[in-house]
Amino acid sequence: MVPVFPNKEDIERKTLLILRILHEAGGPLGSRLIARKMQDRGLTSSERAVRYHLKLMDERGVTRLVGKRDGRLITAMGVDELGKARVRDKVGLAISRIEILAFQTTFSPDTCSGLLPINISFFSKTSFPYAMRIMQPVFASGFVVSDLVATACEGQYLGDVLVPEGKIGFATVCSIVVNGVLLKHGIPMDSKFGGILQVKNRHPLRFVELIYYSGSSLDPSEIFIRGKMTAVGDAIEKGEGTILANFREIPAPCHPLTRDLLIKLKKAGINGVLATGKVSEPVCQVHVDMNKVGIILIGGLNPAACVQEAALEVEHLAMSTVMDYGALAPFDDLMKRI
Repeated sequence: MVPVFPNKEDIERKTLLILRILHEAGGPLGSRLIARKMQDRGLTSSERAVRYHLKLMDERGVTRLVGKRDGRLITAMGVDELGKARVRDKVGLAISRIEILAFQTTFSPDTCSGLLPINISFFSKTSFPYAMRIMQPVFASGFVVSDLVATACEGQYLGDVLVPEGKIGFATVCSIVVNGVLLKHGIPMDSKFGGILQVKNRHPLRFVELIYYSGSSLDPSEIFIRGKMTAVGDAIEKGEGTILANFREIPAPCHPLTRDLLIKLKKAGINGVLATGKVSEPVCQVHVDMNKVGIILIGGLNPAACVQEAALEVEHLAMSTVMDYGALAPFDDLMKRI
């Protein structure tokens, strides 16, 4: 038998994926966990193969061995390498992440149990209490997917994401939970784009900016927040502003079952839908394909966007991971403790 050696293209592709996984983890990971995360993203690799790649990456200086038990960390050189990754490896990453998280969602609105997707924001320890006060009106306004949240201190985990040193992690429910619940009931949901939605008289009016998931390597919400393009605070205080929202489509025959599932989700504390259109008719001035129904989902990072508007430092990991429903608690309960 002639041995098969990995080519340069395959090595580079796996290297970039490992760097991405280590960067998102925020802490050291072992080869077993890395292999599992690679499989979750559609690239099967054995533990032995991962160790082989990590050894090469150590030699290049993009990763560093912390200890046999702790695993590897991404280095500053590795972060720089990831930032310069080939465009063709990045394009489409957002849509694939949506599909993966929807598949990983096991949450059932009937039993109020299972895993659901979350966004994570990192705040400094000193600014977190102030950030909570800023986010309080957002959760009260309804411009959130859910009022269920979770926090973790440095060295602790939210799902499988490690909170970095000096930070407090804050998890909010991601709108992909709607995709996941519908998927488990056989309803395909086509995720079109994330955008900036104009609100007038506290009602959704139209999208003023949008980025298609299929052509973006980042979650559109992260891009809009970094670009300071939101006015969530104005939407709440004055009734007119711009918030984060997403556009989806479902087949028309699925509309009745979707409506029933959305009612169940609302009873479970998840109200991610801002508006639903009629069959083949535009919703919030967005064209809807024939025999489809357009749905506007609320952006899960609206609370964090409001904090950014107040000039507080915050880091975002949109569409981060999945977390057990039972580990989340109402925002007001957390606010009382703080």
